[in-house]
Amino acid sequence: MIGLSSTVRVMLATRPVDFCKVMDGLAALVRDAMGVDPFSGTVFVFRSKRADWVKLLVWDGSGLVLAVKRLEAGQFCWPKIKDGVVRLSAAQLAALVGGLDWRRVHAARVVSTPAVAVGNKPDGQAS
Repeated sequence: MIGLSSTVRVMLATRPVDFCKVMDGLAALVRDAMGVDPFSGTVFVFRSKRADWVKLLVWDGSGLVLAVKRLEAGQFCWPKIKDGVVRLSAAQLAALVGGLDWRRVHAARVVSTPAVAVGNKPDGQAS
């Protein structure tokens, strides 16, 4: 699988695509229909009509990478079919490709660093 950082941009095409399309056809679709540069490093995700296949297209800096996955049973969780795209996090993409419901994956909570350590008082007594 493609190694993804947590900061990678992921765009999911909501409409099914013709799965005869390969790299050049999908890159043209990204450029013309989505209005995005296919060579930006963003991961673009496409589904088949039956939603049991997905294709991922990404520029890795030296060439286009195309990954394909077919589920042996069931379908990939997909948003309602409409024009446009849905943005996913890297964790949501991993859940999607794993055949899980990516909508249940949420961003990590932001935890602020405490200004003072909590615990024992300087004289050794517990707080």
